[in-house]
Amino acid sequence: MRLPEYDRLDALGLAELVARREVSAPELLEAALERADRRNPSINAIVARYDDEARARARGPLPAGPLPAGPLSGVPFLLKDLLAAWKGHPYTCSSRLLAGFVAPEDAETVRRFQAAGLVLFGQTNTPELGVMGVTEPALRGPTRNPWNPAFTSGGSSGGSAAAVAARIVPAAHGNDGGGSLRIPASVCGLFALKATRGRVTLAPAFGEALGGFAIDGVLTRSVRDSAALLDAIDGPAPGDPYAAPPKERPFLAEVGAPPGRLRIAFTREGLFARSTDAECAAAVDAAARLLADLGHDLVEARPKFPRDALARAYLVTLAAQTAADVALAARHAGRRPRAGDLEPETAALAAGGRALSAQDLVLARVELEQASRGVAAFFERHDALLTPTLARPPVRVGALAARSHERLALRLVARLGSRRLLEHLFDELGSRSFDATGNTMLFNQTGQPAMSLPLHFSREGLPIGVQVVGRFGAEATLFRLAAQVEQAAPWAGRAPPLSA
Repeated sequence: MRLPEYDRLDALGLAELVARREVSAPELLEAALERADRRNPSINAIVARYDDEARARARGPLPAGPLPAGPLSGVPFLLKDLLAAWKGHPYTCSSRLLAGFVAPEDAETVRRFQAAGLVLFGQTNTPELGVMGVTEPALRGPTRNPWNPAFTSGGSSGGSAAAVAARIVPAAHGNDGGGSLRIPASVCGLFALKATRGRVTLAPAFGEALGGFAIDGVLTRSVRDSAALLDAIDGPAPGDPYAAPPKERPFLAEVGAPPGRLRIAFTREGLFARSTDAECAAAVDAAARLLADLGHDLVEARPKFPRDALARAYLVTLAAQTAADVALAARHAGRRPRAGDLEPETAALAAGGRALSAQDLVLARVELEQASRGVAAFFERHDALLTPTLARPPVRVGALAARSHERLALRLVARLGSRRLLEHLFDELGSRSFDATGNTMLFNQTGQPAMSLPLHFSREGLPIGVQVVGRFGAEATLFRLAAQVEQAAPWAGRAPPLSA
């Protein structure tokens, strides 16, 4: 089914058509499936589909009953194959080690998406165990950018971002442990907001992931869709280790409300990146002018923090989490990892995690906690912070992959488990990655909400986002500001060639 309105409307707009009975949920699903058939082969965003199950869900009422009523009811939706266990469906996290594993229960976020009336029909690509900032897993191949398939869609929610940018779905699930919503949003021309730490539960499997850095969320084309979907999944579950401050009213109600006159700090400089590309700096300058024109007070400032110590603390946390993830995957698989089960980067990270001591992990947490207090103090003086989302424009597929000699070294390091070799290799590969994507992860470490706004394009015609960070618990301010910017500089009408 072609349904021309499908490409133009956001999720809330499509749900309104269903509510008015101008179109049915099955018709929306067929429009999504037709676009997936036509567009996905060029970008490799969707890696698993369940068409017949989704058709039954969209039709209702049996066996699951009718779709729940609500502002999103009947909208086709995709889940990232990471942290979104879907009962009775494969859950692989793009790892050969988990091939054949079927989720025994739903993640709470998945239950909440279904309770909102979304029609789940597939799963999207992710790097193995979500450890990379690009989506190029060996198991499934790279996901490509709908704006130019020679370029990356970012990561680790690159599959979901590409599917939304290509207009296969108006919104899709993702998560963010170091920028994994904001990075692909930036390079695919989408909106994404990483919520405050503790805003969205990871129940029942986890209390926290990646030391509290990781949180579920969505990628959307409109600000209001992001707000409505966060409303759908917002809130703790019993037993969660912590929770974000409760919202005063639905986030959707904040969209369109005046943000007031905000004091917004801005910086063209990278936070972890050692330099910023001129095009990314220009994106910040243009956004700062726009915000000033909208009546906000702009001041050039940035939070101070120990870059090298926090970069190392992030890598320590990532390595420890990867080691634990591999152990959990082996438990699910019922066997120990064999040669070829893990990509070299994953195996080396896991080996690094096993080589760490408990003291290393606690000292990393101390560094993070001290930095969090400094960043929180910065936001006592400023309502928001504007930065480049990324320090570089989108890169080509394969540009951030380990070189052949590095892969050999990674395999050797994983086998030997030498701590000194691991630290040297992590420093080398980590610096390359942080120089490209190092503006996002600070706020996973410190917990503030942060969003990427699709406001700029590179000379090559590829999207460049800008990041706006708010105070802890202040998603309402960010949604108000984002909606104001979206109205002043609309982006919904821009579509990649692949979506035609």
